[in-house]
Amino acid sequence: MVGRQYDCLTNPLGAVRFTFDKAVASGSDPASFDRKDWGVSDIFRDFLFDNHGLNQVPLLTPLTVSSIQPNSLVRFRGMVQDMLGNEFYAGVYKNEGTWNTNKFTDISQFPMGSSSDTRLWERRLLYCVPVPGLNSWADSTSDGAIHTSTALANREKRQRDTYSVSEEVEMQDTGNEMPSSPRAKKMREGESIPMENTIEETGCGSSTVPDSDRNIFACLVKIYDSPESELKLNDVFEFIGVLTFDPDVKDDKSGENENEFANSFVEEESVNLPSSKVPRLHCIVHRKLSLNYMIITSPTLEPKPHLVKGIRESLLRHLTVILGDDELAAHFLLLHLLSKVHVRVDSIAVGKLSLNLTGFDKSSISVFGNRINDALNNLLPFTHRMPLTVEYLNNASLSPVKDYETNRLVPGVLQCAEGSHFTIDETTLQSGTLNSNGVENTQLLKDLMDLQKVEYDFKYYKMKMDADVQILILSEGKSNILPADIVLPFHPSSVGSIGIENEQTLNAWRWYLASLRSLPHSIGTEIQKVVEDDMVAARQVDLSLGTEDFNRWLTMGRLMSLSMGETCLTHEHWQMVKEFERLRKERLQ
Repeated sequence: MVGRQYDCLTNPLGAVRFTFDKAVASGSDPASFDRKDWGVSDIFRDFLFDNHGLNQVPLLTPLTVSSIQPNSLVRFRGMVQDMLGNEFYAGVYKNEGTWNTNKFTDISQFPMGSSSDTRLWERRLLYCVPVPGLNSWADSTSDGAIHTSTALANREKRQRDTYSVSEEVEMQDTGNEMPSSPRAKKMREGESIPMENTIEETGCGSSTVPDSDRNIFACLVKIYDSPESELKLNDVFEFIGVLTFDPDVKDDKSGENENEFANSFVEEESVNLPSSKVPRLHCIVHRKLSLNYMIITSPTLEPKPHLVKGIRESLLRHLTVILGDDELAAHFLLLHLLSKVHVRVDSIAVGKLSLNLTGFDKSSISVFGNRINDALNNLLPFTHRMPLTVEYLNNASLSPVKDYETNRLVPGVLQCAEGSHFTIDETTLQSGTLNSNGVENTQLLKDLMDLQKVEYDFKYYKMKMDADVQILILSEGKSNILPADIVLPFHPSSVGSIGIENEQTLNAWRWYLASLRSLPHSIGTEIQKVVEDDMVAARQVDLSLGTEDFNRWLTMGRLMSLSMGETCLTHEHWQMVKEFERLRKERLQ
């Protein structure tokens, strides 16, 4: 229980000192505290989640950053855009015979002197930004968002004892770890170091954001005690920790830092991002956010079939109206919106289901293209719309590129969070000549479509990183540039008015799409035999059918089951898949 010695909210460093002094008094050797938590995280987790303190912690945003007191507890939600290596700092030291710590702060709270009893520790540096494509309803920092921190805290508490459908989303994958910088870092001569005996291994440079969808507000998060496998590039986290930020302090490094605060994130001239311009958050507690956490007003529901089917029916009716009463297109769009990569076998991303709706022209795209885009923005947390033209392909920066002058990863359009949705409009594509950048961008999009991978350019080598995004293509005819898993001619018959019953219904749809896509799934022995026999029979009728077609059918079967809230494929679901495929092929003919 928090006593008079400190207050977790307004004086978090007091809690750090209190637990540190307590550990030292118990006889523990402070020199052995490197990468060791001496009880700090337990105190803060108890305050945040067990005693519902999370709703009291202010969110760090462009609007609040100037009003929040430095060295107070804050939280920041964002995506890990860049991993900046490690930073050395004076972790513990003796001052007049008393041990002190500099953990969770940039500036020593007590005189350090020239004592030899000083231990250098390491902390990781993460450059984090608001999630690309984040829609306002899922943004807890926006004015229109309904913020329910208490509900999230209760959910965090419940997850310790009960199964959560978001667990699969939160499984860690070390395959996307960024390689450490090989450069040996030295202390820069003549620079003002914020803490004595501090050695920076790496710095951070300018934030060049190629797509206007990205917010320029960023945060430098300093991580302690966590294994590297817990945080990886493009993950979305909520970081809770101590804020270090002073907009009144001007860094005088050869007179370079003259930019206004509002422009500093995109026009920073030095390798370092000074604390007077970019807030630093010394992280005490962090948690990975699944798509469920982005649904701020998520209903308290369990993914049980009798609860799910009603939501599914109402969502299908809504999608059907959006798509001009094209019920078949609505069914395929629903399966597409539930798709996700749930396993990788060799180079195959199992579970993806890209969709290409054809038959659009300039008039229909202006009507139904906008309706589809608006609907997706209302249903999904992270959405992007991409105009596929020769000019765009020739000029866009799709791939993230390493800038060795600033030692920063310059983001590309395709660097996005897991669960993002891309709608690609191909209706304006005309004949033209692709330059080298256009050819490279085309290949990047194909790799994303086929392999669910994005190539990162590190100048001296290139590395393909795993991705998990949904891709919808709207085109006049079948896309030859981006061949999708499902090609369906779009047949609208009306332009009905779009209405949503109430906010609760909309939130239920959001919960449905976010939760069900992560349910486990299996195929029983009996239905497996039925599926195999049907595939053999189909192959005898149509010799052009191959492995990709059968994989698509199995994926559709899985998604059909999940759309019903079922975790096992049934004969009924499989018959529905076969019927939808039959109707789709009729349209293609």
